[in-house]
Amino acid sequence: MTPPLKYLQHYSVTLQDKIRLLQSQDKLGEYITQRYPLSHPIQTDKALYQYSNEIKQEFLRNAPLLDKVNYDNRLGIEHHALGLNTAISRVQGGKLKAKKEIRISSFFKDSPAEFLRMIVVHELAHLKERNHDKAFYQLCQYMEPSYHQLEFDCRVYLLWKNT
Repeated sequence: MTPPLKYLQHYSVTLQDKIRLLQSQDKLGEYITQRYPLSHPIQTDKALYQYSNEIKQEFLRNAPLLDKVNYDNRLGIEHHALGLNTAISRVQGGKLKAKKEIRISSFFKDSPAEFLRMIVVHELAHLKERNHDKAFYQLCQYMEPSYHQLEFDCRVYLLWKNT
């Protein structure tokens, strides 16, 4: 039996074999670029914040406000973190304030637009659902109906870019 592909271990062996065949034929890049030909124009933290807030306002109006959204050079594939959602507690005056922050790996500055959206949707979903459970993935699909396909293809993209 062949070992599971990095980033695709939780997918069926049949699906992994299809990707392994594309990889052996050096066609992963072709697969991705045919499906996702356009990269996104969101290159600054300010643009990323605005982009994330637009999605949040459309789908999660009652969720806590985002205090900060930025690209992070320290988040990487090797750390198994494509994005992070944090609540940083600070004392201001006599009150404890929780600041909601999202950090997206800088790796996604040059990715297809759909992958950035999938990562942002994933992190926004954590504003309402902390765990990766059924409710969490239902919320992701509500915000992005192609969420599961995008997640799979993003993993193929990672495999292509990191081999």
